[in-house]
This record gives sequence, C-alpha cells and structure tokens, in this order.
Amino acid sequence: MSRRDEIRPGEVAVTVSEARDAGLVYIGRIHTPWHDRSECPRQGRHDGPLCRIEIFEPWVAALRGIEKYPRLEVLYWLDKSRRDLVVQSPKSDGETRGTFSLRSPMRPNPIGTSLVTFEKIEGNSVYVRGLDCL
Repeated sequence: MSRRDEIRPGEVAVTVSEARDAGLVYIGRIHTPWHDRSECPRQGRHDGPLCRIEIFEPWVAALRGIEKYPRLEVLYWLDKSRRDLVVQSPKSDGETRGTFSLRSPMRPNPIGTSLVTFEKIEGNSVYVRGLDCL
C-alpha cells in the first residue's frame, strides 16, 4: 500500500461517484521544490522558497498588470490527492474529524488555495513565495 492509499485509524473512505457536472481547464502548471506530499509544508510561508507558476497560452495575456499586487491568491488542482475520505485523522494530532473541517488536500473536489507573495514576472512565468503544494 502506498502512502497515497494509506488509511489511518479512525478514517473513513466512501465510494466516489463518477464526476459528471463540472469541467476543468488547466491554464498552467506550478513548479515547487517538493516532489512528494510529505515534503510539502503544512502552510505556505511568505518567506518560503521561490516557486514558479507557468501560464499556458492563450492565458498569458491575462497576466497583464499582475505585478501591481504584492499578494496573490492562487487556486490550484490537487491532482495527486485521494477524493474518497469523509473522516480523517491528521498526522499532526491524530484527532479524527470530518474532511470539511480540515485544510487537507484529500477532499472530494481537491481545489487548493494559497495566499502568496508576488516576486516577479518573466514572460509566461509568475514567481511567488508561499505555496504549499507539489
């Protein structure tokens, strides 16, 4: 069993229905120094490592003016997260709680969000600090 499939004591998984009512278009790719979820910080730090957000065409023009803002909110898809846990036991404290009471990446619609510090923009890449994802 891989860590991704690990169920801790007290956790509950359910059968997930097939997605049918929403679509997702990838507009870019995030590049961080981490390669495994266990390496990611629990919360991003504004003095953390420099990370790059690569934006794909035709969305590059949407970056115009972004340098005016010292803080940005980045929404991202947690593509490696399991989506079937309704009850979880975080490793940090082991207390069993419902998924929606946690900031866990394991959720039915794994959308992540981070408030980041803008550093610079170069072409189709935005450099930020404060991400906590792969």
